Amino acid sequence: MTFTARIALVGERSPNVQSHVRIPRLLEAVRERDGLLAEAYWIPTDEAGGGLDGFDGVWLLPGSPYRSEAGALAAIRSAREGGIPLLGTCGGFQHMVLEYARDVCGIAGARHAEYGAAGDDAVIMPLACSLAGHEGEVNVAPGSSAERIMGTARSIERFNCTFGPNPAYIGTLEASGLRFTGHDDEGQVRIVELPGHPFYFATLFQPELAGDGSRPHPVVTAFVAAACAAVGERAAAG
Repeated sequence: MTFTARIALVGERSPNVQSHVRIPRLLEAVRERDGLLAEAYWIPTDEAGGGLDGFDGVWLLPGSPYRSEAGALAAIRSAREGGIPLLGTCGGFQHMVLEYARDVCGIAGARHAEYGAAGDDAVIMPLACSLAGHEGEVNVAPGSSAERIMGTARSIERFNCTFGPNPAYIGTLEASGLRFTGHDDEGQVRIVELPGHPFYFATLFQPELAGDGSRPHPVVTAFVAAACAAVGERAAAG
């Protein structure tokens, strides 16, 4: 039986954000290439604060700063606690790390520097070197979900970001369960995942920008597959 997943695309949709333009085509390509069916619904962050009941997958999109930081974090928490497949790319990655710092690690004052002046409580801070418009290497940890999903130990990916996790908080985040499984050649974090969750995966790079958009990146395919699997499991449970 074929199941159709309802996917929430959380962020302020804009024709000026290349990833937003590509995502609908990518979902169609996943259907054509892999037979995985997904219906996408764009949810602005200021409408996401009440949770995302009824969705089978949540994708936190690039395009921050979001209109509502609180709404984005509420959507992330809902998916994380509810076991809903969750993907974050670029700004989505940053906010997934921020939500985990606040709600799991208990760092109540954790901040994203894009929303105000940087300081000691900035869990997300400006990168030493901006990655906006650049390609860069990603080295994947052996045995990780990232290795399984991407099918490689090293890849070159496209970035468009200027913020990333503060290295000072990495140990605290890892001690609370997050696993950082992708790094550049200097050891800077590029991928995060959460063991035990059906699909909790975030990349600082933008897999939706890979190639010409006709061939979905393995990360995109894996996310849609996880969302479809969630529909099947719910149907089997009655």
